[in-house]
Amino acid sequence: MAKPAEPKSTAPAENNVYSVWALPQDDVAPRLKKLMQGLRDEFSGPEFEPHITVVGAISLTPEDALNKFKSASRGLKAYDAKVDRVATGTFFYQCVFLLINPTPQVVETSAHCCAHFGFNSATQLMIVLLHGMGCGFVVQLICHI
Repeated sequence: MAKPAEPKSTAPAENNVYSVWALPQDDVAPRLKKLMQGLRDEFSGPEFEPHITVVGAISLTPEDALNKFKSASRGLKAYDAKVDRVATGTFFYQCVFLLINPTPQVVETSAHCCAHFGFNSATQLMIVLLHGMGCGFVVQLICHI
């Protein structure tokens, strides 16, 4: 006897929040992690992997996110990203960060990925070193050093 086909779900897929990261080279990541650990030891804050956020938080279905990621990834290669300067902010997710030099390759890669995801980004690319609530204190301390 044939098994009846399972009914297909007609419920729309649930959206999740995704972002696209550029990860540092294997020889750079440990140095960034050590620096980030030192800042966390001094000022507290959550641990996270060092990265450049290429496409910020965007709500998509899992299938749409995967399709957009595959499409955006075609033809992309690793690229050099150099630090322009250290900066601080007042936003929890951007307390202490390294601004990335906006070379044509960095800007074009970011624009390419953002276009595939339909994401508008006006933020300069950065590597965040510390997330935290005490950003004002950190800014004052860094300015006095």
